[in-house]
Amino acid sequence: MKLLTFAILLCGSAWAQEVQVFPVQGNVSMLVGPGGNVTVQTGKEGIVVVDTQTAAAAPQVMAAIRKLSDTPIIWVINTSLDADHISGNEALLRLGGSTEASLRARVIAHENVLNRLVASGSGQARVSDAASINDTYFKSPKDFLFNGEPVMIYHMPAAHTDGDSIVLFRRSDVISSGDIFTPDRYPVIDLPNGGSVQGLIDALNRILEMAVAGKYQEGGTFVIPGHGRLCDEADVVEFRDMVTIIRDRVQDMIKKGMTLDQVKAAKPSRDYDTQYRGTPDVFVEAIYKSLSARKP
Repeated sequence: MKLLTFAILLCGSAWAQEVQVFPVQGNVSMLVGPGGNVTVQTGKEGIVVVDTQTAAAAPQVMAAIRKLSDTPIIWVINTSLDADHISGNEALLRLGGSTEASLRARVIAHENVLNRLVASGSGQARVSDAASINDTYFKSPKDFLFNGEPVMIYHMPAAHTDGDSIVLFRRSDVISSGDIFTPDRYPVIDLPNGGSVQGLIDALNRILEMAVAGKYQEGGTFVIPGHGRLCDEADVVEFRDMVTIIRDRVQDMIKKGMTLDQVKAAKPSRDYDTQYRGTPDVFVEAIYKSLSARKP
């Protein structure tokens, strides 16, 4: 019922104009806005925010957070280097930063995120994003206890990028997946930033290892994607199967010696194109190049 109610609300025009608050379960809520989803955990100790959207969206995101709690933001976790997940870090903290606690907030990302942001040619805006990160991790998982709840951060290597993280709120039983999982659109496999189709499938399987289905496969562990509706384990299974099937089709065509143009013309994603938004050719090309680059 919770997923159905959320889907109905998501169809309303208001969802496209402002950041809306949707309580998920336990201490965790989902904020839905034009730039994607934000995961928020609240309690007496303060606030954890997973992904911050953009600097322009920060006032709307902060207003939505204040509907949940007036305590300071203590932790920010970035699931990838994408601007629509990370560029709101500094602006959001300053909006909630009348207290020293918010100004000293820990901003966490995987080490690969910081390395790529500071790489040459990344641009001034990206350097600013890098400056907002003050806590990186390499060994997975990174964990901490906050508001009486274990928060587990897992690195998913070479998936959407090579710096992806997923976040498990263990007591609330909620997973924040970032752009590894986008239920209503084809995933972006960011090859220049270390993404790969096999790493993406491995990451989706890892989410499924953590998630537990509820009665009749509905509910149980909830999954908050980087973009799109609130989901559960069954939704991730469907998405994982789609990526795997298209991967297998492209792999078979490569074995037959087909070129990229021939693979695109064969439309290996054709039976999914009405279900998922995005450009199928871009997704297929990323799979083709990812598979072609793999060592035997």
